[in-house]
Amino acid sequence: MRRYKATLPLKLPMPARIPVLYVILSVLVLISVVPMYFYSAQVEAINRDRLKTNEMLLQNTVTRSLADDISQHQQTLRMMLSNLSSAIQVASGGDFGSKNVEAPELRALLENFVSSSPDIAYATLLNSDAKGISAGRIAPDAFLQRELERAYAASRDGRVYNGQALVVGSGKSARTVMLVSAPVMYGGRFLGMIGSVVDLQFLISRLQEVSSGGLTPYVVDSQGRLVAAATPDYATGQDMKNLEIVHNFVDQGNKAQLAATKEFDIGDGRTRTAMLGTYSPVTALDWAVVVQKPRHEAYRGVYEMQRTGRLLAFLAVLVSMGLSIFAARRITNPLEVLTESSRAIARGDFSQRVHLKSRTEIGELAETFNVMSEELEQFVQDLKRAAEENLALFMGSIQMLAGAVDEKDPYTRGHSDRVTRYSLMIAREMALDEDFLETLRISAQLHDVGKIGIEDRVLKKPGALTPEEFEIMKTHTTKGANILRPVKQLKDMLPGIELHHESLDGRGYPYGLKGDQIPLLPRVIAVADTFDALTTNRPYQQAHDPIEALRIIHNLAGKRLDPAAVAALTAVFERGEIRIQRVAAAVAAPVTPAPAPTAEPTASNAKDKGMVAAVETHRF
Repeated sequence: MRRYKATLPLKLPMPARIPVLYVILSVLVLISVVPMYFYSAQVEAINRDRLKTNEMLLQNTVTRSLADDISQHQQTLRMMLSNLSSAIQVASGGDFGSKNVEAPELRALLENFVSSSPDIAYATLLNSDAKGISAGRIAPDAFLQRELERAYAASRDGRVYNGQALVVGSGKSARTVMLVSAPVMYGGRFLGMIGSVVDLQFLISRLQEVSSGGLTPYVVDSQGRLVAAATPDYATGQDMKNLEIVHNFVDQGNKAQLAATKEFDIGDGRTRTAMLGTYSPVTALDWAVVVQKPRHEAYRGVYEMQRTGRLLAFLAVLVSMGLSIFAARRITNPLEVLTESSRAIARGDFSQRVHLKSRTEIGELAETFNVMSEELEQFVQDLKRAAEENLALFMGSIQMLAGAVDEKDPYTRGHSDRVTRYSLMIAREMALDEDFLETLRISAQLHDVGKIGIEDRVLKKPGALTPEEFEIMKTHTTKGANILRPVKQLKDMLPGIELHHESLDGRGYPYGLKGDQIPLLPRVIAVADTFDALTTNRPYQQAHDPIEALRIIHNLAGKRLDPAAVAALTAVFERGEIRIQRVAAAVAAPVTPAPAPTAEPTASNAKDKGMVAAVETHRF
């Protein structure tokens, strides 16, 4: 009998309907968790990209600054060698053969050269017979002697020589040095060589300063060998090509002109560490400055945000499911009002509320729905507020970067903020759209960011610049663009940074563009920049009265500056919207508007003519 029953087919009762518990549970999850999840994921993605961009921008700025420092040291040393070569030629009369090379005056010149800079550890002067004199606080060892032989061979061919980084001495007295040499020529004839051993302690000190911020900085040569590092973890001359960031630089060779940021891994086969690194080439030496940081440190803020968002989403799912189970057990029929309210929430309208006057289970479920809607609405508002705060953080980072540039020179303090304010006034007067205004705001704030790479002796020099200094000053436009170009979110802002010193007549820089070749963005910034330069104290001028400044600007309309932007600036000034803070005044006061300048105003005195000339040569 048991066997017979076992052979009967098993029949399970089919449910006549879907349980309300499952229906309510599914609906609440769909209408509450899914929209919140996608919205949170979108906000998380936006914030993640911005945090990553900020970290990459920081690394780019650090490496570019270090690379510029190294280039400046190299240029200074080359200039010192050139000056010493000229002095030796004069002192020796163009002849320092075996009889004259040990002359007291030549030895004095060499000793003065070594003592003129703490970075010069040793120097030697060799004549055409490879005989000579030397001075310094170190003695060449076998490795340095080989470098001197290579340098002498290069000098006989008329070439300068930049040697490899070497370690001289041992223990606490060990120093990282590099040989730099130059031939001494007279009338096309080879007289000898000047060799200088440079102590790279200045570079190591700068790298140690950077490492205090959590970065690992080091410098490599064109072959991927280590030149200097902030810590003794790496040895001078060590092959660093096993690091992908260094390998990429070596592969680029002479093509490596711009900074590059890479994500890569380091370590052996078992343990790998994900890294974020950036290199900036030092073209004068075929070196590269590299900084790197573990990705979990670089993106710490990103990971914390992701963990928090996922935790909140998980908790929201649990809360929704609990409310659904509780409500479904107390619901019977009907669900028409609740269905309509659910559809409203599914459309994203969290302001809808269920209005049921009932003391039954349906009334309790309605109250539960209302509570849930309020919490969702508040949560969405919190997410929107967090997005706005992150945007404010992004703008604050830009203002801090611009402020760092302004702080290099007390005369230009606040310059970027004022140029931004004037640029927006001009753009609004020209009835430009809001998208343009947002681009203009960031571009104007960062228009002088390249000056962070201009040395103080040029940036703060009172009076006229020499042609060489002017060429250095002009590079701040392209430096600024190069610093920000790797940041794809700032692509639309680059014309204002790179081209705000272009002139309508083609006499501007860096490219000499004319007329309509210059976009509207740098045209607006150029007018605002010129007005602020004229109305503030600078090392080479006293601040002009705003009326005088407008007269000078009108002289440049159609020549250097855009006439429409000049007219907009004049209109804003005449309405009294521009306030200029006087040096002697306690608080800023509005300047009484003056009659608009004539169609072709002229500089009425020598001061105006001089300032027009200064503006036309872009000395601001």
